[in-house]
Amino acid sequence: MNILIVEDEPLIARSLKKLLEKKGATVTWEPSGNKAIEIIKEHEFDRIICDLMLQDISGFDVLEESKERFSIDEIGDKVIIITAYSSAQVLERATQYGCLVLSKPFENLNNAIEIFIKGKESAQ
Repeated sequence: MNILIVEDEPLIARSLKKLLEKKGATVTWEPSGNKAIEIIKEHEFDRIICDLMLQDISGFDVLEESKERFSIDEIGDKVIIITAYSSAQVLERATQYGCLVLSKPFENLNNAIEIFIKGKESAQ
């Protein structure tokens, strides 16, 4: 499994990377939303874990740009949004892309890691 983490908080990103690698995933970490867009367009990922509040652009900007490469269904299957700001508006906008949203801090880190590996089916 090839995973991209788009997260500008190094502690969170490094922790997720380490935990996902323990599960056998190959993990790329990119703190910049703009650079993440370039990486998404050039490389293949099974899962993209994207924070909403990045330093340069929003996670929704990353999703919008991803539409150049993926259909909405593919984005919904590939992308999991992580955010400390899960308001009703954020959740509503995320559903337009079909993405799962996990709130930070994660209630159960082991469950979050399972969802990152297995995707939507493990979140049911």
